[in-house]
Amino acid sequence: MPSWQKRMRIGYYDAFSKVYDRFVQMHSGDDRAELRDELATAVGAGEGDAVLDLCTGTGAMLTALQRQVGESGRVVGVDFSPGMLAQARTKVGDAVNIELQQADVTRLPFDDDTFDGATISHAFYELKGDDIDKFLREVHRVLKPGRRFLMMEHEIPTKTFIRLLYYLRILSMGSAKTLQILRHEQETFQRVFSNVEKRQASSGGSKIYICTKF
Repeated sequence: MPSWQKRMRIGYYDAFSKVYDRFVQMHSGDDRAELRDELATAVGAGEGDAVLDLCTGTGAMLTALQRQVGESGRVVGVDFSPGMLAQARTKVGDAVNIELQQADVTRLPFDDDTFDGATISHAFYELKGDDIDKFLREVHRVLKPGRRFLMMEHEIPTKTFIRLLYYLRILSMGSAKTLQILRHEQETFQRVFSNVEKRQASSGGSKIYICTKF
């Protein structure tokens, strides 16, 4: 991605950070944020583990993951938008075992086999073109063998207005590649992960893909 285009995208997400939480809540129907705990539990991490939240945005997943790994664990949230990370910092406060890093998720600044679990929540469709495969290979690289990467995204909404917003979001991100992924999601993950399972989230508005590294 050219540097000017990257700067534009960062600027867009910096501005979007101020309304991001409400936007996700409206699409997912998760008024009480129960999906975050559901996703965090499905990671399968335990006390003292290290977990990674990718494209962490405003950090909505971080405290849910922290509850899984306890005070002796490590939670890392990565995003390329300073605006998103600023919002995340207000949520996590002075939690000593939650780290925030500004980084490109297609070039993660971590060693191989570092994490006991990884998540991306309502942000996978934001990735463009070849970045999707690069991202998945990076996630696979930093996960420990036998551990899980979970992707949660919106199902196509049934309500007309919300569905319109959904497709506007898809179009704004580059429709051809994203729509292709929507039609072939399972195959997209199976190019990198040999074990892939799709699960319907409890709210009905979101789906979860569970990808295990072997």
